Amino acid sequence: MSKPLICLCLTAPTVEQDLALIEKYRKYIDLVELRVDLLDDDERLNIRTFPSKANIPCILTIRRTVDGGKFAEGEASRSMLFARALAFANEDSSKNFAYVDFEEDFHISSLQDAAMAYGTKIIRSFHDMKNPIENIGEKLRSMHASRFEIPKIAFMPHSLKDVTNLYKEMQDFKGTDQIVCAMGPLGLPTRILAEKFHSYLSYTSPADLELSLSDIGHTDPKTLEEIYHFHEIDEETKLFGITGWPLKYTSSPQIHNEHFLQTRQNAVYVPFKAEKAAEAFNFATELGVKGFSVTIPHKEDIINYLFSVDKKVEEIGACNTVINESGVWIGYNTDCVGFSKALLEFTGLKNLKKTRVSIIGAGGAAKAIAYAVKKLGGKACIFNRTVGKARALGKKYGFDYASLGQESILTLKKYNDLIIQTTSKGMGSTEPSNSDNDPLWFYDFAGTEMIYDIIYEPTVTPIMARGMKAGCKVHNGFTMLKYQGDEQFKLFQTVNIEKK
Repeated sequence: MSKPLICLCLTAPTVEQDLALIEKYRKYIDLVELRVDLLDDDERLNIRTFPSKANIPCILTIRRTVDGGKFAEGEASRSMLFARALAFANEDSSKNFAYVDFEEDFHISSLQDAAMAYGTKIIRSFHDMKNPIENIGEKLRSMHASRFEIPKIAFMPHSLKDVTNLYKEMQDFKGTDQIVCAMGPLGLPTRILAEKFHSYLSYTSPADLELSLSDIGHTDPKTLEEIYHFHEIDEETKLFGITGWPLKYTSSPQIHNEHFLQTRQNAVYVPFKAEKAAEAFNFATELGVKGFSVTIPHKEDIINYLFSVDKKVEEIGACNTVINESGVWIGYNTDCVGFSKALLEFTGLKNLKKTRVSIIGAGGAAKAIAYAVKKLGGKACIFNRTVGKARALGKKYGFDYASLGQESILTLKKYNDLIIQTTSKGMGSTEPSNSDNDPLWFYDFAGTEMIYDIIYEPTVTPIMARGMKAGCKVHNGFTMLKYQGDEQFKLFQTVNIEKK
């Protein structure tokens, strides 16, 4: 199999807009898929000349609704569109469609003969838009019956376990051409790591929200190439990554892949979201991941799967970095170092000895932050909806504890020099402050508080926006992410990575 290609799915309603998309992304892509089913009805009559206008290899696809497309007019109409697009082949093959996508159950001999006669390769596709596919290897072998066709399997995984299973199945198909992908957010690793999954190509779509196919797991070509360096991934590329749930927002890939690029190391850092820590470990073990970051909510559970941990993890009770050292998983915590450096930079203080601190939350991130606050000499109170967790964390460091609600306003005012927000509330939210996105929605800021929110997406969270309006000094968690990421990268360097 040749090196995987980046394919841009053209999702605009007009040919002119699709051609503009090609120009926008041309330097990142190897071919395009013309989604005729997404074109306006009158635009579908102009598809025959599209390859000559596009000046790039094109896949002709007219996707039915049952397979996730928009074409609902019936098979007779669809067959006529295929015939119109493939007719009057040009002697210059670059002006014809390079590929045509026919579903596994769509067999029109005249269309198949025309495609082969004109040098158009047939992609024979099978989709399950709702469920994973059992016996993928067996299915692919049956679809490989014709050496003139490239089989394609796309399915919707229910868990990371389904993605891991796809990887295992695909290890028997190293020398053949096929297209495989797991759809949806869980399937992102299959698109980034097409080389490792032995997939002929990886589908992408425009970044523009109206034209993106992000609902089925597409990223855009620029992201695939500039952040993950898709074309440079090979069989020798070492794998690193980040796991968590729901893992909707993370800048870690950009940070770590930039480090790998600058140091010319043959490695890539990829998100693999997992609802359970065990699924993340199985994925990492099966794919040979050398190290990975751990985020909400697995920082505590992940410890159960480790062979050993460093002193900080022992003391804190949370782990955010896992390294595979000669087949043995070792856990570390770099959150505390990253947070301490970022916090002192934000506050301008040398320590917290005269500072009263409110720590909002009692999860894995809060544990590392409580450890850091204690080391810096601060006096703190842990606020959490589950008081038992706040009590346990508070007692560990000699801190006060309280429930997270209106009944604790007086206690908050006692510890309001510095407020550190460690929960996931507000992540991805651009709405005004409310009880769903602001853990302190009930508290009126005096304007003297310093607010540090460990969330960094959006850059100004609802609690930060409310604090700024009151005159508070605020900061998000990006510098913490960067500094703890720098510490992680040092740990990643303990793994032998070849230079490019």
